[in-house]
Parts: sequence; structure tokens; C-alpha cells
Amino acid sequence: MKLARVYSRAGIGIAAPLVTVEVHVSNGLPSLSIVGLPEAAVKESKDRVRGAILNSHFEFPAKKIIINLAPADLPKEGGRFDLPIALGVLLASEQIIADEIEDYEFTAELALSGELRPVPGVMPVAIQSKAAGKKLVIPLENAAEASLVAREKIYPANNLLAVCQHLAGQKKLTKSQGSPQTLPTTDLDMCDVKGQYNAKRALEIAAAGGHSLLMVGPPGTGKTMLASRLPDILPDMSEQEAAESAAVLSISSLGFLPEQWGRRVFRAPHHTASGVALVGGGSNPKPGEISLAHNGVLFLDELPEFSRQVLEVLREPLESGRIVISRAARQAEFPAKFQLIAAMNPCPCGYYGDSNGACNCSVEKVNRYRAKLSGPLLDRIDMHVEVPRLKNLNQLSVQNSDKIETSQEIRYRVKLARARQVERGVNCNAQMSVKQLDKLCQLGVEENDFLMQSIDKLNLSNRAYHRILKIAKTIADLDGKENIELSHVAEALNFRRLDRKSR
Repeated sequence: MKLARVYSRAGIGIAAPLVTVEVHVSNGLPSLSIVGLPEAAVKESKDRVRGAILNSHFEFPAKKIIINLAPADLPKEGGRFDLPIALGVLLASEQIIADEIEDYEFTAELALSGELRPVPGVMPVAIQSKAAGKKLVIPLENAAEASLVAREKIYPANNLLAVCQHLAGQKKLTKSQGSPQTLPTTDLDMCDVKGQYNAKRALEIAAAGGHSLLMVGPPGTGKTMLASRLPDILPDMSEQEAAESAAVLSISSLGFLPEQWGRRVFRAPHHTASGVALVGGGSNPKPGEISLAHNGVLFLDELPEFSRQVLEVLREPLESGRIVISRAARQAEFPAKFQLIAAMNPCPCGYYGDSNGACNCSVEKVNRYRAKLSGPLLDRIDMHVEVPRLKNLNQLSVQNSDKIETSQEIRYRVKLARARQVERGVNCNAQMSVKQLDKLCQLGVEENDFLMQSIDKLNLSNRAYHRILKIAKTIADLDGKENIELSHVAEALNFRRLDRKSR
């Protein structure tokens, strides 16, 4: 009897390592065994495969069948190996002949009728399959998603018989005709926010340089409105960024929809979220909120209401742009280059320092409230800005709406600033390394003296110093200037409000 090899891919985080499905059919008592660290759903595939083969008008061999999923130490889960196992059985029993089987990879769950059912996490499979130069056969329901990254290599099918006919050269499958989606417009526009020009300026700088931002102000001043409009002033995602974001969503419980392609994600978890919900986890690690917000925006409203232990897990991802989840059996790494936007009240009642004078909180209560945020975490947030109550209520008038900039106008300036950063060899200023910072953010004598005096007076950390330089460079980019000027440094310092208030 013959040994057959069919190729598929497993799912470990956003990675899709190659799995070789080896099927050997030999004489002996009829049996079927699967080896290679299969989990329960994979072991159950023997019954699905048997039913699918019989209902596709083939014979299921009454012989000894051994199926090996290599490499043996890689965990295998789900129904994604049903199709390659069924094809391996048919090839090994010589019921079909496929000379070009080496050029293909297969992933699909089988129904007892032989129909192909969709599998989760097909986007990483399509990315890795395309990189390997292979053709990918998948269920029709997964075609729209996979075609966004590997259209010319995707062969969607409805059932096992259609796949066998394609491999035998009898009736070829049609290549996927999917195409990238156009971004739908949203009703969220920056012109909806009246007044708050300083906060809008901070949001524009944050968008232009990829900086994190903390907004502090009483309830009802527009903090959430401002944050929700950030994705629409961010520049377009590159193909690589879109693929990375889609891959994370694809393996999550949310799933990925083709119409989400290229759209910046806006995630706003409730303050009761646990640490696992935020960073990811589980026995089979799944991405958390920080990974779901990869290349998008993570908005944490009512920041001090989050558990301090939960907030502390943000410190490493904010620096590294990734999160590694370790378990006894396996380890998974997820990307987490999110843009953090947070909002908080100045005190427990929310009205400390408000012009209405309605706050009843003591100084001790205010300090205890703000102490929920650790110094190291605040140090990692690039910008702090106050969002006060509007003193002139005429700014809310409809007659003033024509004077307010739209998201499209702000986005144009943001795109120009980002283009200058890309020309210098950085994706955005917030991601500059120390070497790039030393090379690209050199100050003149006057600017350096002013910054050094300010750093000393405010007792800022080295990390805060680097962040001020990055913000100043972003302001210079928005201003169309090659070098950082004194006004850029002064404005950057103005966005470290919590540092200033703590002294």
C-alpha cells in the first residue's frame, strides 16, 4: 500500500506553522489511529472523514490506517485537518491520483455529507501559504477573507468531491475573485466636538506621531467624543499593517469580516475588564484587547477605575509593541502596537478644579484617587492634556460649526507629517529607537538649554525626556520644519501636565 503526504497548517497564536499529514494504509485489522499530539476535535475527525468519504461516493478502506500529523511536538486542534486527512486516505488507498499535490495546502472542516465547512483563523494560514508559494484550498465561506492577502493563490471549494475532481484534472476549481474592500465612511467627525481646541491639537499631534495620550477633565467635556474620532484622522494602513490586524481578528472569538480590511480598530474595554481580557490568555492563548487594537486605538475610559494590577500589565506592551503569553504547554506571541488613549476625571466626584466649584473631595481623597495610577505607567504615556469645561457656552452654538475643522482637514496634515517620518526611515515618531532619536532629534543650543532647565525643574525621568523629544519632533513635522525649534519644545513640555502638577 501507498504512503500519502498532504500539507496543511496549524494555528499557534497568529503563526500558522506547516503540518505534514502522512497517511499510511496497510493490511491488517480495520482501524484508524491519529498520532502527532492531536486534541479531542482532531481525534474526532476520523468519524467525520469516514462519513464524508462514503457520502462523496468513495470507499473507506477496510484496512489499518495510520495518520501522522508532523511535527509530532506541535499541538493540533480544531477541524481544520479534516480535508487533508480525507485526501490522504483517498491518495493512500489509490482512489484518486494527484500529481501536483505537493503544490497545494488544504484546510477545512468536513461535514458528514462531504461539504466543506469554514474554519477560524484562516487569515494567518493564507499569509503563510502565500509566503511559501503554495496554492491554498479552503471552504467557500473563507474565500473572501483569505483573498484579501493571497487572491491569486486561493481555490475555494464547496465539497470534498469538487476538490478531488480538481486534483485529478477532471474539473478545475475557479480561483477566488475576491478583491480588497473600500473603507466605509463613518458619521464620526471632529467638527462634532465644539471648543476644546487644546485637546484637539493634542489629538492631532498624537495621530501624527503615534503617541499615547491621557485626557483629564470633568464629566461631559468631550473626552470620549474626541477619542472615538481618532481613527478617522489617522493615516491609511499599509498592506502589512492591514494583514497583521486582520490576522489577529481572524484567530479571535470576534472573527474577521472582509469589510473591516484596512480599517483602524477602536477598542474600548469596560473598566471591569480583567488582566487576561486585556492582554490575552487561556489554556490555548487567545489575543486580548491590546492585541485586538493592534495598529489601531485602545481607549481606556475612567482610567483610575481599572484595577491597578490590570493597568500594570500595559507597561511592557507600551514599550515593546508585543505581548508574550506563556503557559506550561505552550507559548504564544501576539503583536500589540496599539495607540493608547485614556481618559480620567480629576477626582472621585469629577469636579476638582472645575470653575463651578462643585467639588467636595478633600486633598487626601484626590491624591488617593490619582495614586491608583502608578508613576511608571504615567511616565509611559507620552502626552497629558486637560479637557476643561467650556467657559463660553456660545462655542456650542450651531452658528459656530462652520469655523470648526473637519476630520478630513486634520487627517490631511497628519498624513503629510507621517510621510515625513517615513522618509526618515521610521513608521512613526513614537516608535523611534534611542539611536534614531539621537540622530533625528538633535537640538540647537538654545532649545537644549531650555529643555534641560525644564527637565531639572520638573524632575522628569529619562524616559519622559525621550518622549518630549519625540513629541517635539512630531510638532515640527506638522509645522513642516526639518529641525526642532524652541516653540516646538515648549509646546511638547505643555503636554506633560501631570508631571508639572505633581511638583
